[in-house]
Amino acid sequence: MKTVYFDNAATTRIREEVIASMAKVMQDSYGNPSSSHSFGRSSKTLVEKARKTIAGLFKVSASEIIFTSGGTEADNLVLKSAVRDLGITHIISSKIEHHAVLHTINQLQTEYGIIVNYVNVSSEGVIDYKQLEELLKANEKTLVSLMYINNEIGNILDVKQVGDLCKEHNALFHTDAVQAIGHYNIDLQNLNIDFFAASAHKFHGPKGVGFAFVRKDSGLKPLILGGEQERGLRAGTESVHNIVGTETALKMAYDNLEKESKYLEELKQYFIDSIRSQIPNVKFNGLSENLSKSSYTLINVCLPMPPEAVSMILFQLDLKGIACSRGSACQSGSTQVSHVLAEILNEEDLQKPSLRFSFSIYNTKDDVDYVVSVLKDMQ
Repeated sequence: MKTVYFDNAATTRIREEVIASMAKVMQDSYGNPSSSHSFGRSSKTLVEKARKTIAGLFKVSASEIIFTSGGTEADNLVLKSAVRDLGITHIISSKIEHHAVLHTINQLQTEYGIIVNYVNVSSEGVIDYKQLEELLKANEKTLVSLMYINNEIGNILDVKQVGDLCKEHNALFHTDAVQAIGHYNIDLQNLNIDFFAASAHKFHGPKGVGFAFVRKDSGLKPLILGGEQERGLRAGTESVHNIVGTETALKMAYDNLEKESKYLEELKQYFIDSIRSQIPNVKFNGLSENLSKSSYTLINVCLPMPPEAVSMILFQLDLKGIACSRGSACQSGSTQVSHVLAEILNEEDLQKPSLRFSFSIYNTKDDVDYVVSVLKDMQ
């Protein structure tokens, strides 16, 4: 049976070169990076080389890259320390953020009594930039947390506009950039971003590792206490092989960015054209069919099927060898409606099955043809 993996927004296949780089480290460089002997120094050198490589890709200082266990930890580190240590009393976000941000904000509001405002979102999943500007006029110490690319519908935030507004009103800007890192060129010298979160397994790297960008002299303090690793911002022995894997994956993503982004843009457009021709009443959620305003790696479709099809559609696709999702992988096992779609869709469309298909360089037009034919047969 043919199999198709169209769930790359959940996680990606590790590149062979990344596996090779990690295996070499695990075999040859097993010293603790905090140890002063030669084995430790060898591991420390690998960690710092990776940090420098990654920092160079974003045009920032190596000291501003902090390795974590992934995007969720990076989000928690920034948001919790911003309130606890930086005196943030007001957070502006949206209701279509990843739960790593939303649940953390909810906890901070309960624990510290901070003011939280959620900027309005249109039926296409676009935030109200004018309202954001009005909310920034509040006489409070403010942090804005809005994701770079929405992980369910693929909408791209105008980070330049948000960053400039934050700077104008002396607010800090944090963005969950998990779906953007490794897919878009992000020049932090020309963007007013104070913090971002990244996760290696979203760009063909290993799971369980990521990093935070923390602007120099931010005053952030650690979430996890213990040793003084990661400039004192993240205690615990560094996972050297994972960090090297992250470096290899990100460098390869940037080295191949032009070629691979073009390939994926064409593949996504082919998917749009194919599904529209075979299933005429299909709808596209958010701006996911607009290649200039959404990620080229994913599309979210609302299928013209009855409500009773919702509960079984992923199971039926799985039986056909097709992997996709109904939303974030962190909640895809749930039968509840996606919180993102609940915010932007009307009641009628919410009753229909919506699916997220997300692509990688390992996918082909043959994969698209197969998936669209299966979906057509299910109508």
